[in-house]
Amino acid sequence: MSLTLMILFMLGMVVGAPLAISLGIASVATLVIFTDVPVSLIIQSMYSSMNSFIMVAVPLFILTGILMDEGGVAEKIFNFANAVVGWSHGGLGNVTVLSSVIFGGMSGSSVADVASVGRISISAMSKNGYPLGYASALALITSMLATIIPPSILMVIAGSVANISIGQALFAGVIPGLIIAGVFMLYNYYHCRKNHIGTKVHFELKNLGRQFVIAIPALLVPVILLGGMLSGWFTPTEAAAIAVFYTLIISVLVYKNINPRQLPNIFFRTCKLTGTILFIAVTAKPAAWIFEFDGLPAQVAATIGGLTQSPLMIMLIIYAFLLLVGMFMDATAAIYILVPILLPTVIAVNIEPVFFIVFLVITLALGLVTPPVGVCLYAMVSVSGLSLETLIKETMPWMIVTTIALLLFIIFPGIITVPIAWFF
Repeated sequence: MSLTLMILFMLGMVVGAPLAISLGIASVATLVIFTDVPVSLIIQSMYSSMNSFIMVAVPLFILTGILMDEGGVAEKIFNFANAVVGWSHGGLGNVTVLSSVIFGGMSGSSVADVASVGRISISAMSKNGYPLGYASALALITSMLATIIPPSILMVIAGSVANISIGQALFAGVIPGLIIAGVFMLYNYYHCRKNHIGTKVHFELKNLGRQFVIAIPALLVPVILLGGMLSGWFTPTEAAAIAVFYTLIISVLVYKNINPRQLPNIFFRTCKLTGTILFIAVTAKPAAWIFEFDGLPAQVAATIGGLTQSPLMIMLIIYAFLLLVGMFMDATAAIYILVPILLPTVIAVNIEPVFFIVFLVITLALGLVTPPVGVCLYAMVSVSGLSLETLIKETMPWMIVTTIALLLFIIFPGIITVPIAWFF
């Protein structure tokens, strides 16, 4: 059954059918061929997969990201980041990294980061001595930080599928996200200093204070979200609702970049993007059931376990597999398909489920910027005006650096697990 499903799914992809439709048709066809399960029961199962309080957080975080994009929040964040680190070698490059860290702590969407912070940073870097290709590649690779740092939409989805604490999964992304951001800054500093790229702004404490005051309303978003979830004041879903309300208030009343007439279009964009993501989730439900009914997770666990019993080696094997999957499959679909298959394997060798889920999301976040199906890659082509081939070539060194950096979390899993143990 699993083999039939995957063949039908790949055939659908080859002929150009949308991913969700390919997966849905493949799943339903497989069930009809091999089982006597009524189609009405399949539809009911699909519906029940979305009838979840946790999944309500997904459209709310998407709406938050769109409100920030339309509300000019990204510009305030960029100006503040420029005042903080713009004076260093490769200053605007580091500003791009820091801006993505802060914006990621509000929106949870890498695509939103490309459309907002990416557009602003590329324009600023190009005007200050940075090659367009380098600026675009840096803005592209840093967009993955929005998927790692809470509130991450993919982390909410993955935690829900794995049935683990969403709060723990979100919090566990903080340290890895900051480490990856630090690696990006170091490489940017080295590259710009070596090749004499870019200009530095003069550090002014007065300007830093002024930009900080302007950015305070925006900077409070991640503080409120993470602080509230860690303290137990509200759940991740309630945090998403608070984020929408707060972002709407500062965009309309404080920064005054959104007027009520724009809200219908903003809500429409939210519904459209939400529908795209959750449609994949709906069609993945019967696929996950097929894998479980077919005993695929146990077979995968037995196969990998036959190769080695070392948690380190198993994670390295899974890491290589996830890098490959991330290149060819949408991250949301990959989560729904792979988590039920791989989670029993890692649990069998005493790997923490939260660690695995966080690492899986981090690795799939890299897939958002890699060819041939990286959604952020194509978004950046539109934003930068570069050809796809040129952008891939410029981004390749960053992909290599990131791939090496992710090995740190396999070798030192305590980077992810220890902070969870401290706070929970």
